[in-house]
Amino acid sequence: MKFTSIPTEKTTALTDLLIALVAAAGICYLQGIESPEAWKINTWSVAFGFIGLCGFLGAIAHGLELTEANYQQIWNLLNLGLALAVSILLIGVAYDLWGLVVSKKMFPWMMVMAVGFYLITRLYSGIFFVFIVYEALALVFALGTYSWLTLTGQLNGSAIMALGILISIVAAGIQVAKNVSVKLIVEFDHNGVFHIVQIIGILFLLAGLRSSLLLP
Repeated sequence: MKFTSIPTEKTTALTDLLIALVAAAGICYLQGIESPEAWKINTWSVAFGFIGLCGFLGAIAHGLELTEANYQQIWNLLNLGLALAVSILLIGVAYDLWGLVVSKKMFPWMMVMAVGFYLITRLYSGIFFVFIVYEALALVFALGTYSWLTLTGQLNGSAIMALGILISIVAAGIQVAKNVSVKLIVEFDHNGVFHIVQIIGILFLLAGLRSSLLLP
């Protein structure tokens, strides 16, 4: 097992590990909040769990020199984790918009949808853009939801949540663009910059969740 010799892959792996650590810390943070909304806390904790898992797998894929077979296996698991993370995030958003009953009813359907998108990417290689569209639609829906809840004053912390989602959308755009790079002592390519911006988005989401869960 050897570490990669490509500088930008090293920084990408490091930022992937940072995402995993931030997500793990976020789960501990959420679980430590005293609130009667256990479903919401656990839903977002699971979403951050899959985000953290994807960060860990991404660190392996980018940071180590792997055989093609092992590399593909890692990315298959990572793609499934991403699909599940997005679907569970939507369940959390639905809770804030429509309530507990609707959120629970959505759970099995969103799991089926996540696995479905994953299988499509496995059966038809080269059309991962289908998942990208799914992720984009999910983030736009989340942004619209928290913007609406902010305008109507229905949820504490919704403005911070909306900002966190907006930052996540910007992060996704940076990753898709692929022509972004930053040199801060070491060089970060589009993946590394995407991870850094996404970490900021996660921190805003956690801050918004805290505000929404604390009793007035």
